[in-house]
Amino acid sequence: MSRLTIVAHVHARSDQVDLVEAELKKLVPLTRAEKGCINFDLHQDNNDPAHFFLYENWESREIWEAHKGVAHLQEYMAATAGKIAESNFTDMTQIE
Repeated sequence: MSRLTIVAHVHARSDQVDLVEAELKKLVPLTRAEKGCINFDLHQDNNDPAHFFLYENWESREIWEAHKGVAHLQEYMAATAGKIAESNFTDMTQIE
């Protein structure tokens, strides 16, 4: 099993930054406590407060796939529906 890295960019709608930030912050301790989560780090762009960046490492793709179905992530998605302008996720494997 290879460790999986996820790089995610979340761009909140300009009038929803505070809500999206609060909902993302709720995810941090819950996700870090999940089995197989190595790290789950949330960042905010210093020049664009609507841009959030997540850097995640998981023990395996299978564990990350299971993470996508957990209750706290589903709650985040419901709470932020229509409040995200754009988001994208890149999955990577560390090679060195």
